[in-house]
Amino acid sequence: MGYAPRIGIFDSGIGGLTVAAAIRQALPAERLLYFGDNAHVPYGERTAEEILAFSTAITEALLDKGCRSIVMACNTASSAALKPLREQFPGIPFVGMEPAVKPAVEHTRTGVVGVLATQATVKSKALAEVVERFATGVEVIQQACTGLAQLIDEGHFDGPELERLLHGWIDPMLARNIDALVLGCTHYPLVRPLIEKIAGPGVRVIEPSAAIARRLAQLLEEQGLQAPTGAQGSLECWTSGKPERFHAVLDRLRLETGTVRQGLWEGGRLVLL
Repeated sequence: MGYAPRIGIFDSGIGGLTVAAAIRQALPAERLLYFGDNAHVPYGERTAEEILAFSTAITEALLDKGCRSIVMACNTASSAALKPLREQFPGIPFVGMEPAVKPAVEHTRTGVVGVLATQATVKSKALAEVVERFATGVEVIQQACTGLAQLIDEGHFDGPELERLLHGWIDPMLARNIDALVLGCTHYPLVRPLIEKIAGPGVRVIEPSAAIARRLAQLLEEQGLQAPTGAQGSLECWTSGKPERFHAVLDRLRLETGTVRQGLWEGGRLVLL
């Protein structure tokens, strides 16, 4: 194969760009197509049926653009739609997100870890299963951060209001002696410096984007889908919201891309222009 197929990445908004950045760093030869569904953000406050419908339409649009593997760079979408999408598209490798509870449990010395996530993720069966599998004998404090993903999507990366909200969620965890804090939404690493400031040096903040990049590399190799040696990788971006919002995040993550293009929802179908 002279030119590797593209890799599709999607999220409810800009948060999945933190995963795209990790993939660009780990796999610089790959061609990435990213879609942020900013028109429907936040997924964390929508029903599982809505999230599955959005995720299915996005997957179909990315496949139409030549993608042959899909990264669901959204914890909420992964919880609601990863299994059904794998069943619907059996020939396509999917990589989904799950809160990094396992490394948090491996790290803890106090026996108490925290998870910050959307309401949908906190209520999800997927998170409950991860906690059940990996957190035997460890207390896992799960905190739904209602509205945080949307604030970040609107470009709020710091400031007194955001700091006040984060204190309200993190301080009670600190009072219960957490020493590891899992970021269970791909938006949250964009405010990681503020979270680390509030949590303090005794708390390790953990998010899974590097692990997702490693898993993707493994799948591409297994399926023979990796880019040829010496290929020039790229990142193309679409959004169903305002393209100008993407550029602040791309700059923040030091990601280079061309024009951020428009994606339009038409009767439940996504068109990537």
